[in-house]
Amino acid sequence: MEIKITTPQLLKVLQLLSWIVFIGLCVEAGEIIVNAVITLTIHPPGVANFWKGAAYLSGLYSFDKGYFMVIVLIMSIVAVLKALMFYLIVKLFSERKLNISHPFNPELRKFILNLSCITLGISLFSHAGLKYATWLAKQGGSIPDLQALHFVGADIWLFMAIVLFVIVQIVKRGIELQTENDLTI
Repeated sequence: MEIKITTPQLLKVLQLLSWIVFIGLCVEAGEIIVNAVITLTIHPPGVANFWKGAAYLSGLYSFDKGYFMVIVLIMSIVAVLKALMFYLIVKLFSERKLNISHPFNPELRKFILNLSCITLGISLFSHAGLKYATWLAKQGGSIPDLQALHFVGADIWLFMAIVLFVIVQIVKRGIELQTENDLTI
């Protein structure tokens, strides 16, 4: 017995997974931003319960509020960019702009180009956060595990941005060939 998975079925599964990841990333971004606002304005001792138990940030908060704000700002930007990336994926599925019969279209090119730019942004901010946290540790600041801050992997995000940019160029050429072919017929 052979199990056949069709493209529409696979796309439905990917759409469901995209929604799950999108919601999770939105919760994470919201959690970072809300905890930062509460810590900085309402309840400073709440920094010990900050973002997924990263109580290490309380040492940084007591060291210097400005350094704490910069780390939290970079964490927030990275989290929001990741959520935005999956928002674009969910939007692509829900607006039904993905046309299998005409795969090379300007909407797909724009979508992949946007993903490429967002992944480049994630890479740049992750790298900046990594460098800033490393510098801060040399200054005597207490820094949590960089994995917990989601600052590691900037090189992987950069690689992904470059790959997506190459795919954008391939899709662009495909659009040109498809348009040329439609004009010939």
